[in-house]
Amino acid sequence: MEKNRTVNHTDLSGQLNSGIPAGNASGGRHPDYQKELLSLLRSGMSPKLLKEEIRNYHENDIADVLEQLGREERTRLYCLLDAQTLSDVLEYTDDFALYFSELGVRKQSEILSHLETDTAVEYLKQLNKTERATLIDLMDDETRRDIALIGSFDEDEIGSRMTTNYIRIQTGISVRQAMRELVDQAAENDNVSTIYVTDADQTFYGAIDLKDLIIARDGTELEKIIATSYPYVYAQEQTEECMERLRDYSEDSIPVLDNENRLIGVITSQDIVELVDEAMGEDYAKLAGLSAEEDMEEPLKKSIGKRLPWLIVLLGLAMVVSSVVGLFEGIVAQLTILVSFQSLVLDMAGNVGTQSLAVTIRVLMDEQITGKQKLALIAKETRVGSLNGLVLAGASLLLIGAYLCLLKGRTPGFAFAVSACIGIALLISMTLSSAAGTVIPILFKKLKIDPAVASGPLITTVNDLVAAVSYYGLAWLLLIRFLGL
Repeated sequence: MEKNRTVNHTDLSGQLNSGIPAGNASGGRHPDYQKELLSLLRSGMSPKLLKEEIRNYHENDIADVLEQLGREERTRLYCLLDAQTLSDVLEYTDDFALYFSELGVRKQSEILSHLETDTAVEYLKQLNKTERATLIDLMDDETRRDIALIGSFDEDEIGSRMTTNYIRIQTGISVRQAMRELVDQAAENDNVSTIYVTDADQTFYGAIDLKDLIIARDGTELEKIIATSYPYVYAQEQTEECMERLRDYSEDSIPVLDNENRLIGVITSQDIVELVDEAMGEDYAKLAGLSAEEDMEEPLKKSIGKRLPWLIVLLGLAMVVSSVVGLFEGIVAQLTILVSFQSLVLDMAGNVGTQSLAVTIRVLMDEQITGKQKLALIAKETRVGSLNGLVLAGASLLLIGAYLCLLKGRTPGFAFAVSACIGIALLISMTLSSAAGTVIPILFKKLKIDPAVASGPLITTVNDLVAAVSYYGLAWLLLIRFLGL
């Protein structure tokens, strides 16, 4: 929550800006909080007063000035902030590891204890065994248990992304007792919008919306405001498999259960957004023919290792395409003009294939899609490709024919025969490419292979093969065998 910034600030000239909002002295312009913070931190003000002043700024504003401070200035700032505030500040930064490494071991341990447990576990995994053990030893028993619990799950299991920051109450208590439990636990857990209910052996029973608990009268039975049909997931479920279910609910958090149906954590809406974002990034990487996402800091050798295997596979496929085109060498020798329009046919086939691929992968994210719906999708995409191909075929017939007549001096008969061949080839290749861009990912899905691996480069290469055969095969049949050009 953003903190009040309108309390008194000591002016650097020694005067007091009584009650004037920070940064608002210049005609209502948006205050420059970074500039104010830098001035404060470099003012020579006593630590006690400086600490009070800094408390009036949001953690995000404090995080923004870290990169503008020198190492000594940051060290001084670290000493002014308590572990809770500093953990919030570091979570807003883009370089958590750098600033975290500048802290002492005890302060590091305190900050990790205040982070969401899954975030702390994720960072601890990046440290070597000795550093990790030292930090965990300095934590309290409850934090160690939570970290051990979340760390016990594989990265692709939903349990690795849950948090133990939630409110839990037991069945059989009154509304007044539930409110008292809420107040007591809220001191340590700030995810209070949903209160989870378990029975005596921690088995998940249901959930209560905070608003319902607040407006409930003392005489109301707690059972009447418990939602017993509340959604949940199991900790050992694969993240990809339950992501759609998580996203379908608009709840602030979803309970996570163990195999005995005991409540052990929750997945927050922020976690769900991050999961969806990561999945989209991974799919985008696969569509580019990569095995995983890359970032700017990644070593050159690692980036090459991700890209080279796919490029080798695609080189092999491209050689197949070239070999097929080579079979039509005699046709090209007779009608060299065909080479000029080869890229037009191949590119359009690749484009429509990639469009169908994108649509199909998006639809396949719905685990409930039936075989009938898949057939309907294939039919629809094929119709779309053929109708688009028909429009472009007509345009090619007229435009390319006119181009060959007017600018190349070819006879109308020859010009429009070639343009008709190109137009028909476009229609055929775009229709087949749309079908291929739909059928291939559906087939991969059936074979339990991630459909995203039917990536843009792969589909484009397959469609090049389809387009080349359609184009040159039609040219041989129509222009040479039938018309004798």
